[in-house]
Amino acid sequence: MGKADVAIVGTGPNGLAAAVVMARAGLQVELFEAHHQIGGGLRSAVLFDDDVTHDVCAAVHPMAVASRFFREFDLASRGVRFRQPAVSYAHPLPDGAAALAYRDLEATCARLGADGEPWRRMMTPLLARSSAVVDLVLSSQRALPRDLFGAVGFATRALTHGTRLGRRTLTTEGGRALLTGVAAHAVGRLPSLASGAIALLLGHLAHGSGWPLPEGGSSRVAEALAADIAAHGGTFHTGQKIDDLRQLQGSKVVLFDTAPKGLLQAAGELLPARYARHLSRFRHGPGAAKVDFLVNAPIPWRHSEVGLAGTVHLGGTRAQIEQRESLTAAGVAVPDPFVLVVDPAVADPTRAHDGKRPVWAYAHVPNGSSLDPVPMVQACIEHYAPGFSDTIIASRGIRASDYEAYNPNYVGGDINGGAVTLRQSILRPAPRVDPYRTPLRGVYLCSASTPPGPGVHGMSGYLAAGSALRREFGISTAPSLAPGESDALVQGGK
Repeated sequence: MGKADVAIVGTGPNGLAAAVVMARAGLQVELFEAHHQIGGGLRSAVLFDDDVTHDVCAAVHPMAVASRFFREFDLASRGVRFRQPAVSYAHPLPDGAAALAYRDLEATCARLGADGEPWRRMMTPLLARSSAVVDLVLSSQRALPRDLFGAVGFATRALTHGTRLGRRTLTTEGGRALLTGVAAHAVGRLPSLASGAIALLLGHLAHGSGWPLPEGGSSRVAEALAADIAAHGGTFHTGQKIDDLRQLQGSKVVLFDTAPKGLLQAAGELLPARYARHLSRFRHGPGAAKVDFLVNAPIPWRHSEVGLAGTVHLGGTRAQIEQRESLTAAGVAVPDPFVLVVDPAVADPTRAHDGKRPVWAYAHVPNGSSLDPVPMVQACIEHYAPGFSDTIIASRGIRASDYEAYNPNYVGGDINGGAVTLRQSILRPAPRVDPYRTPLRGVYLCSASTPPGPGVHGMSGYLAAGSALRREFGISTAPSLAPGESDALVQGGK
Protein backbone atom coordinates (compact mmCIF):
# COMPACT_ATOMS: atom_id res chain seq x y z
CA MET A 1 0.00 0.00 0.00
CA GLY A 2 1.18 3.52 -0.76
CA LYS A 3 3.53 2.78 -3.69
CA ALA A 4 2.45 5.74 -5.83
CA ASP A 5 4.32 9.03 -6.25
CA VAL A 6 1.62 10.75 -4.21
CA ALA A 7 -0.74 9.37 -1.57
CA ILE A 8 -3.67 11.50 -0.45
CA VAL A 9 -5.48 10.72 2.79
CA GLY A 10 -9.08 11.91 2.66
CA THR A 11 -11.22 12.74 -0.35
CA GLY A 12 -12.99 15.91 0.67
CA PRO A 13 -12.94 18.87 -1.74
CA ASN A 14 -9.34 19.75 -0.88
CA GLY A 15 -8.04 16.20 -1.15
CA LEU A 16 -9.70 15.88 -4.54
CA ALA A 17 -8.34 19.25 -5.67
CA ALA A 18 -4.82 18.24 -4.66
CA ALA A 19 -5.21 14.95 -6.53
CA VAL A 20 -6.39 16.74 -9.68
CA VAL A 21 -3.27 18.93 -9.66
CA MET A 22 -0.87 16.07 -8.92
CA ALA A 23 -2.35 13.68 -11.45
CA ARG A 24 -2.37 16.34 -14.15
CA ALA A 25 1.31 16.98 -13.40
CA GLY A 26 1.97 13.44 -14.62
CA LEU A 27 2.40 11.84 -11.19
CA GLN A 28 0.93 8.55 -10.05
CA VAL A 29 -1.69 9.35 -7.41
CA GLU A 30 -3.55 7.14 -4.94
CA LEU A 31 -6.36 8.40 -2.71
CA PHE A 32 -7.41 6.71 0.54
CA GLU A 33 -10.86 7.28 2.03
CA ALA A 34 -12.06 5.70 5.28
CA HIS A 35 -15.71 6.15 4.30
CA HIS A 36 -17.33 3.97 1.66
CA GLN A 37 -18.14 7.10 -0.37
CA ILE A 38 -15.73 9.80 -1.54
CA GLY A 39 -16.43 13.50 -1.26
CA GLY A 40 -16.28 14.47 2.41
CA GLY A 41 -18.41 17.61 2.63
CA LEU A 42 -19.64 16.97 -0.91
CA ARG A 43 -21.45 13.73 -0.15
CA SER A 44 -25.08 13.23 -1.10
CA ALA A 45 -27.26 10.29 -0.10
CA VAL A 46 -30.70 8.74 -0.32
CA LEU A 47 -32.08 8.80 3.21
CA PHE A 48 -35.84 8.24 3.20
CA ASP A 49 -37.05 7.82 -0.37
CA ASP A 50 -35.24 6.23 -3.30
CA ASP A 51 -36.14 9.14 -5.57
CA VAL A 52 -35.02 11.98 -3.30
CA THR A 53 -31.37 12.88 -2.78
CA HIS A 54 -30.20 14.74 0.33
CA ASP A 55 -26.96 16.67 0.69
CA VAL A 56 -25.46 15.25 3.85
CA CYS A 57 -23.07 18.16 4.40
CA ALA A 58 -22.73 21.19 2.10
CA ALA A 59 -25.60 22.09 -0.22
CA VAL A 60 -24.99 25.61 -1.60
CA HIS A 61 -21.70 26.42 -3.33
CA PRO A 62 -20.73 30.04 -3.99
CA MET A 63 -17.04 29.06 -4.01
CA ALA A 64 -17.46 26.23 -6.52
CA VAL A 65 -17.95 28.85 -9.22
CA ALA A 66 -15.78 31.63 -7.76
CA SER A 67 -12.49 30.19 -6.45
CA ARG A 68 -9.39 30.17 -8.61
CA PHE A 69 -9.20 26.37 -8.58
CA PHE A 70 -12.77 25.91 -9.75
CA ARG A 71 -12.59 28.78 -12.24
CA GLU A 72 -9.73 26.96 -13.92
CA PHE A 73 -11.24 23.51 -13.53
CA ASP A 74 -14.56 24.76 -14.98
CA LEU A 75 -17.19 22.44 -13.57
CA ALA A 76 -19.85 23.64 -16.02
CA SER A 77 -17.80 22.37 -18.96
CA ARG A 78 -17.63 18.98 -17.24
CA GLY A 79 -21.38 18.54 -17.11
CA VAL A 80 -22.03 19.99 -13.64
CA ARG A 81 -24.98 22.31 -14.03
CA PHE A 82 -25.46 24.98 -11.41
CA ARG A 83 -28.91 26.29 -10.58
CA GLN A 84 -29.17 29.91 -9.45
CA PRO A 85 -32.11 31.01 -7.29
CA ALA A 86 -33.56 34.46 -7.97
CA VAL A 87 -32.87 35.33 -4.33
CA SER A 88 -29.43 34.19 -3.20
CA TYR A 89 -30.42 34.30 0.46
CA ALA A 90 -33.22 35.63 2.61
CA HIS A 91 -33.58 36.66 6.22
CA PRO A 92 -37.07 36.58 7.79
CA LEU A 93 -37.52 39.00 10.68
CA PRO A 94 -39.51 38.51 13.89
CA ASP A 95 -42.17 41.05 12.86
CA GLY A 96 -43.08 39.08 9.72
CA ALA A 97 -41.04 41.19 7.31
CA ALA A 98 -38.01 39.80 5.46
CA ALA A 99 -34.78 41.10 3.96
CA LEU A 100 -33.90 39.62 0.59
CA ALA A 101 -30.52 39.44 -1.16
CA TYR A 102 -31.55 39.15 -4.79
CA ARG A 103 -28.97 38.09 -7.33
CA ASP A 104 -29.75 41.47 -8.87
CA LEU A 105 -28.03 44.12 -6.74
CA GLU A 106 -30.42 46.87 -7.83
CA ALA A 107 -33.45 44.79 -6.89
CA THR A 108 -31.90 44.23 -3.47
CA CYS A 109 -31.16 47.91 -2.92
CA ALA A 110 -34.65 48.90 -4.04
CA ARG A 111 -36.15 46.71 -1.31
CA LEU A 112 -33.82 47.83 1.50
CA GLY A 113 -35.27 51.31 1.86
CA ALA A 114 -32.87 53.64 3.66
CA ASP A 115 -30.16 50.99 3.52
CA GLY A 116 -30.38 50.62 -0.25
CA GLU A 117 -27.73 53.21 -1.06
CA PRO A 118 -25.32 52.12 1.73
CA TRP A 119 -25.69 48.51 0.51
CA ARG A 120 -24.90 49.60 -3.05
CA ARG A 121 -21.81 51.54 -1.90
CA MET A 122 -20.65 48.54 0.11
CA MET A 123 -21.06 45.94 -2.64
CA THR A 124 -20.36 47.76 -5.93
CA PRO A 125 -16.57 48.16 -5.51
CA LEU A 126 -16.27 44.52 -4.44
CA LEU A 127 -18.24 43.35 -7.46
CA ALA A 128 -16.02 45.42 -9.75
CA ARG A 129 -12.98 43.51 -8.47
CA SER A 130 -14.68 40.26 -7.54
CA SER A 131 -12.03 37.82 -8.80
CA ALA A 132 -9.30 39.79 -7.04
CA VAL A 133 -11.32 39.87 -3.81
CA VAL A 134 -11.93 36.12 -3.95
CA ASP A 135 -8.26 35.43 -4.74
CA LEU A 136 -7.18 37.65 -1.84
CA VAL A 137 -9.33 35.87 0.73
CA LEU A 138 -8.79 32.39 -0.73
CA SER A 139 -5.00 32.57 -0.68
CA SER A 140 -2.23 31.18 1.48
CA GLN A 141 -2.16 34.52 3.35
CA ARG A 142 1.62 34.51 2.82
CA ALA A 143 2.14 36.86 -0.15
CA LEU A 144 1.27 40.40 -1.20
CA PRO A 145 -2.00 40.62 -3.13
CA ARG A 146 -1.81 41.28 -6.84
CA ASP A 147 -4.47 44.00 -6.60
CA LEU A 148 -3.30 46.24 -3.76
CA PHE A 149 -6.04 48.81 -4.32
CA GLY A 150 -8.72 46.14 -4.18
CA ALA A 151 -7.10 44.57 -1.11
CA VAL A 152 -7.07 47.87 0.77
CA GLY A 153 -10.71 48.49 -0.12
CA PHE A 154 -11.72 45.05 1.05
CA ALA A 155 -9.67 45.28 4.26
CA THR A 156 -11.18 48.66 5.10
CA ARG A 157 -14.70 47.33 4.69
CA ALA A 158 -13.89 44.18 6.66
CA LEU A 159 -12.54 46.33 9.49
CA THR A 160 -15.71 48.39 9.49
CA HIS A 161 -18.19 45.55 9.35
CA GLY A 162 -16.16 43.20 11.52
CA THR A 163 -16.22 45.63 14.44
CA ARG A 164 -18.76 47.91 16.08
CA LEU A 165 -17.72 50.64 13.62
CA GLY A 166 -20.21 49.09 11.22
CA ARG A 167 -23.17 49.89 13.46
CA ARG A 168 -23.62 53.28 11.82
CA THR A 169 -23.39 52.04 8.24
CA LEU A 170 -26.71 50.22 8.04
CA THR A 171 -29.66 51.71 9.87
CA THR A 172 -32.66 49.48 9.10
CA GLU A 173 -33.35 46.21 10.88
CA GLY A 174 -33.58 44.45 7.52
CA GLY A 175 -30.23 45.68 6.21
CA ARG A 176 -28.46 44.92 9.47
CA ALA A 177 -29.88 41.41 9.68
CA LEU A 178 -29.14 40.70 6.02
CA LEU A 179 -25.42 41.32 6.52
CA THR A 180 -25.20 39.75 9.98
CA GLY A 181 -26.77 36.53 8.74
CA VAL A 182 -23.92 36.14 6.25
CA ALA A 183 -21.36 37.03 8.92
CA ALA A 184 -22.75 34.14 10.98
CA HIS A 185 -21.31 31.71 8.41
CA ALA A 186 -18.05 32.23 10.35
CA VAL A 187 -19.70 30.20 13.16
CA GLY A 188 -18.19 32.13 16.03
CA ARG A 189 -18.32 35.26 18.12
CA LEU A 190 -19.92 38.29 16.47
CA PRO A 191 -18.80 40.77 15.42
CA SER A 192 -15.23 39.83 14.56
CA LEU A 193 -12.75 40.73 11.86
CA ALA A 194 -12.95 37.22 10.43
CA SER A 195 -16.74 37.32 10.27
CA GLY A 196 -16.59 40.75 8.64
CA ALA A 197 -14.37 39.38 5.89
CA ILE A 198 -16.68 36.40 5.36
CA ALA A 199 -19.75 38.65 5.26
CA LEU A 200 -18.23 40.78 2.50
CA LEU A 201 -16.84 37.83 0.56
CA LEU A 202 -20.08 35.84 0.52
CA GLY A 203 -22.26 38.92 0.54
CA HIS A 204 -20.90 40.39 -2.69
CA LEU A 205 -20.90 36.98 -4.40
CA ALA A 206 -24.65 36.81 -3.77
CA HIS A 207 -24.96 39.63 -6.33
CA GLY A 208 -22.23 38.32 -8.63
CA SER A 209 -21.48 34.71 -9.45
CA GLY A 210 -24.22 33.78 -6.99
CA TRP A 211 -24.94 31.15 -4.35
CA PRO A 212 -25.76 28.26 -6.69
CA LEU A 213 -26.77 24.66 -6.08
CA PRO A 214 -25.38 21.84 -8.25
CA GLU A 215 -28.21 20.18 -10.13
CA GLY A 216 -28.79 16.75 -8.63
CA GLY A 217 -26.86 17.42 -5.43
CA SER A 218 -23.38 18.22 -4.14
CA SER A 219 -21.98 14.81 -5.00
CA ARG A 220 -22.01 15.87 -8.66
CA VAL A 221 -19.05 18.14 -7.89
CA ALA A 222 -17.11 15.29 -6.26
CA GLU A 223 -17.94 13.01 -9.19
CA ALA A 224 -16.55 15.52 -11.69
CA LEU A 225 -13.32 15.86 -9.74
CA ALA A 226 -13.01 12.09 -9.35
CA ALA A 227 -13.59 11.54 -13.08
CA ASP A 228 -10.72 13.88 -13.94
CA ILE A 229 -8.43 12.18 -11.44
CA ALA A 230 -9.24 8.76 -12.86
CA ALA A 231 -8.75 10.04 -16.43
CA HIS A 232 -5.20 11.01 -15.46
CA GLY A 233 -4.36 7.67 -13.87
CA GLY A 234 -5.36 8.29 -10.24
CA THR A 235 -6.84 5.45 -8.20
CA PHE A 236 -9.23 5.45 -5.24
CA HIS A 237 -9.29 3.16 -2.19
CA THR A 238 -12.56 3.58 -0.26
CA GLY A 239 -13.23 1.97 3.09
CA GLN A 240 -9.50 2.22 3.70
CA LYS A 241 -8.54 4.04 6.90
CA ILE A 242 -4.98 5.31 7.25
CA ASP A 243 -4.19 5.48 10.95
CA ASP A 244 -0.41 5.12 10.68
CA LEU A 245 1.77 7.17 8.34
CA ARG A 246 4.02 4.15 7.86
CA GLN A 247 1.23 2.49 5.89
CA LEU A 248 2.19 4.89 3.10
CA GLN A 249 5.97 4.75 3.38
CA GLY A 250 6.30 3.67 -0.26
CA SER A 251 4.99 7.04 -1.50
CA LYS A 252 7.29 9.97 -2.04
CA VAL A 253 4.70 12.52 -0.95
CA VAL A 254 1.70 12.20 1.37
CA LEU A 255 -0.99 14.87 1.64
CA PHE A 256 -3.44 14.73 4.55
CA ASP A 257 -6.89 16.16 3.88
CA THR A 258 -7.62 15.80 7.59
CA ALA A 259 -7.94 17.92 10.68
CA PRO A 260 -4.68 18.36 12.65
CA LYS A 261 -5.99 15.69 15.00
CA GLY A 262 -5.95 13.18 12.13
CA LEU A 263 -2.34 14.00 11.25
CA LEU A 264 -1.33 13.72 14.89
CA GLN A 265 -2.95 10.30 15.16
CA ALA A 266 -1.32 9.01 11.98
CA ALA A 267 2.16 10.48 12.44
CA GLY A 268 2.38 10.07 16.21
CA GLU A 269 5.89 10.29 17.61
CA LEU A 270 7.35 10.86 14.15
CA LEU A 271 6.40 14.53 14.39
CA PRO A 272 8.81 16.92 16.13
CA ALA A 273 7.52 17.79 19.60
CA ARG A 274 7.15 21.52 18.92
CA TYR A 275 5.07 21.05 15.79
CA ALA A 276 2.99 18.37 17.49
CA ARG A 277 2.27 20.80 20.35
CA HIS A 278 1.02 23.40 17.86
CA LEU A 279 -1.30 20.85 16.29
CA SER A 280 -2.58 19.68 19.65
CA ARG A 281 -3.40 23.29 20.59
CA PHE A 282 -5.31 23.93 17.38
CA ARG A 283 -8.66 25.42 18.34
CA HIS A 284 -11.95 24.11 17.03
CA GLY A 285 -15.02 26.28 16.77
CA PRO A 286 -18.68 25.69 17.61
CA GLY A 287 -20.45 22.68 16.20
CA ALA A 288 -23.13 22.22 13.61
CA ALA A 289 -26.15 20.06 14.34
CA LYS A 290 -27.67 18.86 11.07
CA VAL A 291 -31.27 17.98 10.22
CA ASP A 292 -32.55 16.44 6.99
CA PHE A 293 -36.27 16.57 6.35
CA LEU A 294 -38.35 14.84 3.69
CA VAL A 295 -41.42 17.00 3.06
CA ASN A 296 -44.44 16.92 0.77
CA ALA A 297 -44.61 20.65 -0.08
CA PRO A 298 -42.45 23.77 -0.33
CA ILE A 299 -41.74 25.45 3.00
CA PRO A 300 -44.77 27.69 3.74
CA TRP A 301 -42.85 30.82 4.72
CA ARG A 302 -44.95 33.52 6.33
CA HIS A 303 -43.30 36.03 3.98
CA SER A 304 -43.93 34.49 0.57
CA GLU A 305 -40.86 35.91 -1.17
CA VAL A 306 -38.60 34.00 1.21
CA GLY A 307 -39.68 30.98 -0.81
CA LEU A 308 -37.63 32.33 -3.74
CA ALA A 309 -34.38 32.05 -1.80
CA GLY A 310 -31.85 29.27 -2.15
CA THR A 311 -30.63 29.84 1.42
CA VAL A 312 -32.56 31.18 4.40
CA HIS A 313 -31.01 32.50 7.61
CA LEU A 314 -33.09 32.20 10.77
CA GLY A 315 -31.81 34.10 13.76
CA GLY A 316 -33.86 37.23 14.24
CA THR A 317 -32.41 40.73 14.42
CA ARG A 318 -28.75 41.67 14.32
CA ALA A 319 -28.65 42.00 18.09
CA GLN A 320 -30.27 38.59 18.55
CA ILE A 321 -27.89 36.88 16.11
CA GLU A 322 -24.82 38.44 17.69
CA GLN A 323 -25.93 37.40 21.16
CA ARG A 324 -26.80 33.83 20.14
CA GLU A 325 -23.63 33.28 18.13
CA SER A 326 -21.38 34.74 20.81
CA LEU A 327 -22.96 32.61 23.54
CA THR A 328 -22.69 29.51 21.36
CA ALA A 329 -19.00 30.27 20.70
CA ALA A 330 -18.49 30.52 24.45
CA GLY A 331 -19.96 27.03 24.88
CA VAL A 332 -23.36 28.13 26.13
CA ALA A 333 -26.34 26.31 24.61
CA VAL A 334 -29.19 28.61 23.62
CA PRO A 335 -32.77 27.39 23.05
CA ASP A 336 -33.14 29.24 19.76
CA PRO A 337 -29.78 29.12 17.91
CA PHE A 338 -28.94 30.47 14.49
CA VAL A 339 -30.29 28.12 11.80
CA LEU A 340 -29.54 27.88 8.08
CA VAL A 341 -32.19 26.33 5.85
CA VAL A 342 -32.10 25.21 2.22
CA ASP A 343 -34.99 23.91 0.14
CA PRO A 344 -32.94 22.71 -2.88
CA ALA A 345 -35.96 22.25 -5.14
CA VAL A 346 -36.52 26.03 -5.10
CA ALA A 347 -33.56 26.34 -7.47
CA ASP A 348 -33.35 22.76 -8.75
CA PRO A 349 -36.77 21.26 -9.56
CA THR A 350 -35.11 17.91 -10.34
CA ARG A 351 -34.69 17.43 -6.57
CA ALA A 352 -38.46 17.05 -6.12
CA HIS A 353 -40.22 13.79 -7.06
CA ASP A 354 -43.92 12.99 -6.81
CA GLY A 355 -44.46 15.97 -4.56
CA LYS A 356 -41.68 14.95 -2.16
CA ARG A 357 -38.58 17.11 -1.66
CA PRO A 358 -35.59 17.42 0.70
CA VAL A 359 -35.08 20.22 3.20
CA TRP A 360 -31.57 20.79 4.54
CA ALA A 361 -30.87 22.60 7.82
CA TYR A 362 -28.01 23.33 10.23
CA ALA A 363 -28.14 24.80 13.73
CA HIS A 364 -25.06 26.35 15.34
CA VAL A 365 -24.45 24.74 18.73
CA PRO A 366 -21.54 24.48 21.20
CA ASN A 367 -18.72 22.19 20.13
CA GLY A 368 -19.48 18.61 21.08
CA SER A 369 -23.13 19.30 21.89
CA SER A 370 -25.22 16.14 22.32
CA LEU A 371 -28.53 17.99 21.90
CA ASP A 372 -30.97 16.40 19.44
CA PRO A 373 -31.41 19.11 16.79
CA VAL A 374 -34.65 17.87 15.20
CA PRO A 375 -37.24 19.42 17.56
CA MET A 376 -35.21 22.62 17.92
CA VAL A 377 -34.76 23.16 14.18
CA GLN A 378 -38.32 22.12 13.38
CA ALA A 379 -39.66 24.64 15.89
CA CYS A 380 -37.43 27.36 14.48
CA ILE A 381 -38.65 26.82 10.92
CA GLU A 382 -42.26 26.52 12.12
CA HIS A 383 -41.96 29.94 13.79
CA TYR A 384 -41.23 31.61 10.45
CA ALA A 385 -43.24 29.15 8.34
CA PRO A 386 -46.44 28.13 10.16
CA GLY A 387 -47.62 24.75 8.93
CA PHE A 388 -44.14 23.45 8.12
CA SER A 389 -44.51 20.60 10.62
CA ASP A 390 -47.58 19.35 8.76
CA THR A 391 -45.48 18.86 5.60
CA ILE A 392 -42.86 16.61 7.22
CA ILE A 393 -42.84 12.98 6.08
CA ALA A 394 -39.58 11.97 7.77
CA SER A 395 -36.62 13.56 9.50
CA ARG A 396 -33.14 12.70 10.68
CA GLY A 397 -30.83 14.59 12.98
CA ILE A 398 -27.07 14.43 13.49
CA ARG A 399 -25.88 15.80 16.81
CA ALA A 400 -22.69 17.85 16.81
CA SER A 401 -21.15 15.18 19.03
CA ASP A 402 -21.92 12.55 16.38
CA TYR A 403 -20.68 14.48 13.36
CA GLU A 404 -17.07 13.56 14.07
CA ALA A 405 -17.95 9.87 13.80
CA TYR A 406 -19.41 10.53 10.37
CA ASN A 407 -16.43 12.65 9.29
CA PRO A 408 -13.36 12.76 11.57
CA ASN A 409 -12.49 16.21 10.19
CA TYR A 410 -15.56 17.64 11.95
CA VAL A 411 -14.09 17.61 15.44
CA GLY A 412 -16.93 18.15 17.89
CA GLY A 413 -19.16 19.04 14.95
CA ASP A 414 -16.87 21.84 13.76
CA ILE A 415 -17.58 21.78 10.01
CA ASN A 416 -15.19 24.70 9.44
CA GLY A 417 -12.09 22.65 10.20
CA GLY A 418 -11.07 24.97 13.02
CA ALA A 419 -12.21 28.14 14.77
CA VAL A 420 -12.49 31.03 12.31
CA THR A 421 -10.62 33.79 14.09
CA LEU A 422 -8.33 36.36 12.53
CA ARG A 423 -5.21 34.85 14.10
CA GLN A 424 -6.06 31.26 13.37
CA SER A 425 -7.23 32.09 9.84
CA ILE A 426 -3.71 33.29 9.10
CA LEU A 427 -1.67 30.90 11.23
CA ARG A 428 -3.68 27.70 10.78
CA PRO A 429 -2.64 25.02 11.59
CA ALA A 430 0.71 26.26 12.97
CA PRO A 431 2.87 29.38 12.55
CA ARG A 432 4.97 28.40 9.52
CA VAL A 433 6.14 30.15 6.36
CA ASP A 434 4.62 27.31 4.35
CA PRO A 435 1.43 26.33 6.22
CA TYR A 436 0.97 23.14 4.18
CA ARG A 437 4.42 21.60 4.65
CA THR A 438 5.01 19.67 7.86
CA PRO A 439 8.47 19.10 9.39
CA LEU A 440 8.36 15.54 8.04
CA ARG A 441 9.94 15.18 4.61
CA GLY A 442 7.28 14.81 1.95
CA VAL A 443 4.32 15.10 4.33
CA TYR A 444 1.80 17.89 3.80
CA LEU A 445 -1.52 19.01 5.28
CA CYS A 446 -4.11 20.20 2.75
CA SER A 447 -7.43 20.34 4.61
CA ALA A 448 -9.65 23.26 5.61
CA SER A 449 -7.44 23.46 8.72
CA THR A 450 -4.90 25.19 6.46
CA PRO A 451 -5.35 28.54 4.69
CA PRO A 452 -7.65 29.77 3.33
CA GLY A 453 -9.89 27.72 5.62
CA PRO A 454 -13.48 26.49 5.31
CA GLY A 455 -15.63 26.25 2.21
CA VAL A 456 -15.93 24.14 -0.91
CA HIS A 457 -13.27 26.02 -2.87
CA GLY A 458 -10.48 23.46 -3.29
CA MET A 459 -7.83 26.11 -2.64
CA SER A 460 -6.18 24.45 0.36
CA GLY A 461 -5.60 21.34 -1.77
CA TYR A 462 -4.57 23.39 -4.79
CA LEU A 463 -2.02 25.44 -2.83
CA ALA A 464 -0.66 22.44 -0.90
CA ALA A 465 -0.22 20.51 -4.13
CA GLY A 466 1.64 23.46 -5.64
CA SER A 467 3.98 23.57 -2.66
CA ALA A 468 4.67 19.82 -2.88
CA LEU A 469 5.25 19.97 -6.64
CA ARG A 470 7.89 22.67 -6.19
CA ARG A 471 9.66 21.21 -3.18
CA GLU A 472 9.47 17.48 -3.81
CA PHE A 473 9.35 17.14 -7.60
CA GLY A 474 11.07 20.32 -8.84
CA ILE A 475 7.96 21.38 -10.76
CA SER A 476 7.66 25.15 -10.41
CA THR A 477 4.65 25.63 -12.66
CA ALA A 478 1.22 24.12 -12.21
CA PRO A 479 -0.51 21.91 -14.76
CA SER A 480 -3.45 23.23 -16.70
CA LEU A 481 -6.76 22.37 -15.10
CA ALA A 482 -8.85 23.23 -18.15
CA PRO A 483 -11.20 20.57 -19.51
CA GLY A 484 -9.60 18.61 -22.32
CA GLU A 485 -6.10 19.65 -21.37
CA SER A 486 -3.49 16.97 -20.73
CA ASP A 487 -0.69 17.09 -18.24
CA ALA A 488 1.26 19.76 -20.13
CA LEU A 489 2.63 22.30 -17.69
CA VAL A 490 1.66 25.95 -18.01
CA GLN A 491 2.78 29.11 -16.30
CA GLY A 492 0.89 30.33 -13.26
CA GLY A 493 1.43 27.82 -10.47
CA LYS A 494 2.50 30.20 -7.72
